Amino acid sequence: MTQPTSRQMTLLFITNSRIGDAVLSTGMLDHALEHYPGIAVTVACGHIAAPLFEGVPGLEHIHIIRKKPWGGHWWEAYRQLKGTRWDIIIDLRGSPLPMLLRPRQTLRPRVHAAAPNHRVRRIGSTLGDKGFKHPPEPRLWIRPEDEAAADAALAGTGEAPLLVLAPTANWIAKVWPADRFVELARRLTAPDGALPGARIAVVAGPDERDAAAPVLEALAGPGTLDLIGRLHLLAVSAVFSRSALVVGNDSGLMHMAAASGAPTIGLFGPSRDEHYAPWGPRGRAVRTDKAYEELYPPGLKPGTVTASLMDTLPVERVEEAARTLLQEVAAAETRS
Repeated sequence: MTQPTSRQMTLLFITNSRIGDAVLSTGMLDHALEHYPGIAVTVACGHIAAPLFEGVPGLEHIHIIRKKPWGGHWWEAYRQLKGTRWDIIIDLRGSPLPMLLRPRQTLRPRVHAAAPNHRVRRIGSTLGDKGFKHPPEPRLWIRPEDEAAADAALAGTGEAPLLVLAPTANWIAKVWPADRFVELARRLTAPDGALPGARIAVVAGPDERDAAAPVLEALAGPGTLDLIGRLHLLAVSAVFSRSALVVGNDSGLMHMAAASGAPTIGLFGPSRDEHYAPWGPRGRAVRTDKAYEELYPPGLKPGTVTASLMDTLPVERVEEAARTLLQEVAAAETRS
């Protein structure tokens, strides 16, 4: 990045529409904020991911990208953003906006999206080889009101460790069967489990209640919290940061949990864990016996899949991964 000028600098950060991809991009934004303290930030992203950026320091505007035919959403963005003199545009979507807006500097990933690298490394390649090898860590900017909302949601539930389940995803094929989430939770919270007596919280989006209901209903009781669609995304992240363990399908919530620093187990089948495993030292990916290529062969149309493709992932494997991760986290905390 070029050196700042004496006037307040401006940054346009163009990122993804889906929550998971947007979370993975936040390390790059954090790097820019650290490099240019006080920079004025505009974020361009889809409406679903927009709440993730509401706590960004120096945020001036969130431009919502609503996809239109023939790239019309980019022309709409240009019309709304052309009145600002942009110093830096970080474009993670390969849009035409840098060419149209003519910033002083444009930054884009240097590694192709199809390369077999984790998305965080691909985004880090925006900073060159060093950024690829040591990419900026994803993070979310939690506001005081988000912390307060998380405290209120957990109030009166005791001091036992918190196990959070995220049993939904944006595609039915990626959803681990509900009965396995239930069995896993019962095993982990049993007297001889990895989290004996732990409280359980079930999280999902406001439009995912029906999908998450079987898990919530099966685990209903005084130690189970219904957090489905009840909190702002940043408050959900604050809940994750208070969790002993989060287990979820490959989803935006899984990436939020990892970015919060929570020990996170991500469940994979018809999606690539080499691209989307929960990032960070406390993240682990556990996948099905069947490989991605078998579950998602060339030519498969996602709309034709009407059931889970995660049935070859046994509860025992996830439980063992959870036990191992919790032991490693405890050992690391003892050393520190």
